[in-house]
Amino acid sequence: MMLRRILSSVDSQFLNALKLQLGGSSYLSSRSVSSLPEAVGLDSDRSDEENGEMDWDNLGFALTPTDDMYVMKCSRNGYFTHGKLSRYGNIELSPSAGVLNYGQGLFEGLKAYRRAKGSGFLLFRPKENAKRMQVGAERMCMPAPSVDQFAHAVEQTVLANKRWVPPSGKGSLYIRPLLLGSGAILGVAPAPEYTFVVYATPVGTYFKEGMAPINLLIEHVTHRASPGGTGGVKTIANYAPVLQAQMSAKSRGFSDVLYLDSVNKRYLEEASSCNLFIVKGGVISTPYSNGTILPGVTRKSIIELSRNVGYQVSERLVSIDDLREADEVFCTGTAVVVTPVSSVTYQGHSYRYKTGEETVTKKLYEALTKIQMGLVEDKLGWTVNIND
Repeated sequence: MMLRRILSSVDSQFLNALKLQLGGSSYLSSRSVSSLPEAVGLDSDRSDEENGEMDWDNLGFALTPTDDMYVMKCSRNGYFTHGKLSRYGNIELSPSAGVLNYGQGLFEGLKAYRRAKGSGFLLFRPKENAKRMQVGAERMCMPAPSVDQFAHAVEQTVLANKRWVPPSGKGSLYIRPLLLGSGAILGVAPAPEYTFVVYATPVGTYFKEGMAPINLLIEHVTHRASPGGTGGVKTIANYAPVLQAQMSAKSRGFSDVLYLDSVNKRYLEEASSCNLFIVKGGVISTPYSNGTILPGVTRKSIIELSRNVGYQVSERLVSIDDLREADEVFCTGTAVVVTPVSSVTYQGHSYRYKTGEETVTKKLYEALTKIQMGLVEDKLGWTVNIND
């Protein structure tokens, strides 16, 4: 603790000398000074009860460096070895790493919630994320952790950062597993080695509007994915291409962009980071996953939950005409949960939708979040208990 305080106050020009005096401290070699907790006013040596400076009531969706991350390496025979926890910090990569040169990387996102009743935490469907990463890894020519390895890594990460899990109802611990082609490669080919990393950060709502209805803009020039591409897997390469359209939309006051199919340019696909649903006459419809839409875990859960409580759900082509006639529109995703859409704008025309308490969207949001936070019995077997 005292060493870290000293390091945070020492000018950078003396760091190399200090490292020599300390005998080449492994702490300094594995964790950059810029990533120390003190750099953001956080002290990683405090107990869970002493983490009182966080403003849990005003959490957004931004990175807060936490205590530890989980790292596991893939051996040359294609299998991952036993992983371990290490201090949260920078990852060393070769300039010719496969992920840096050819985008050979995947990520997942899931959440842990502090139990509303009693101690401990709840994970929401982690095995679904593990299986989706395996599907993505096959598409990207990468080995993947087993479902059990994935689940173990996530659980260990939660426990190591338990003091960062917000109080029940104040937010969640967002968990980000990464699968990276970390081995050096020059020609276009799969990397020779891989690294699996899991880190976590406390978060609140994704959109700046919080849980208030959002406004979407349909993008008809830029396309998120195309048939035969990688739109159906959670590769890192899918996300930078949407930034230009997303930033342009936000500069005009919209919350996010809604993309059309790249062939007919009339069927809805998804937003930049979430899936789409429409409600018409009590029937819930969502674009079917045909290789250009990410099969979201929350999307799957809402489909199953809706059918379980008696709604008719249709996975089909959803056109712009269907959108115009919809009663309700909402988005789903790990980060956004279930977010109502107030309006969608297309080629200068804005279409508005019902929001508020007496909507299908609100009912599904409450039904899902009560399961996630342990407020009701999980009869579907979706949550995983982590004992504190």
